[in-house]
Amino acid sequence: MSTYLQIHYHIVFGTKYRIPCLEKNQRVTLFKYIWGVLNNNKCHLYRINGVEDHIHILTHIHPTVALSSLVKDIKLASNSFIKKENLFPAFKGWQEGYGAFTHHINDKDRLIRYIKNQVEHHKHISWPEELKALLEEHGIPYKAKYLL
Repeated sequence: MSTYLQIHYHIVFGTKYRIPCLEKNQRVTLFKYIWGVLNNNKCHLYRINGVEDHIHILTHIHPTVALSSLVKDIKLASNSFIKKENLFPAFKGWQEGYGAFTHHINDKDRLIRYIKNQVEHHKHISWPEELKALLEEHGIPYKAKYLL
């Protein structure tokens, strides 16, 4: 029997201490690198984008890949790449945790647009406010002190 699944993960994580260091002119280089990490893990990237202090990834994860292992791989590999290439001089690393949310297939196009429009979106809402809204939308309990 084959394995069948359809799970879209919306993964979000920020820079350590929320330092706004992901400079616009180098983000595409970072995003292409992360796309390679996802490909190496047999995952399909639908969209990646972000702003100065966090990124969003919409992906389908291969059934043999654990979400936590994938996020760890993305963070470790991209951290090394950023430092090796001196991509973002003020970058101190990624935050310890991450957010991951599953969505119905019918939400895919909406999520792609949402992630594509992150720069415009963050003219009106901060990263902690956005994360709080995502957690509440998905019914995930949280402690406000960890959103600061």
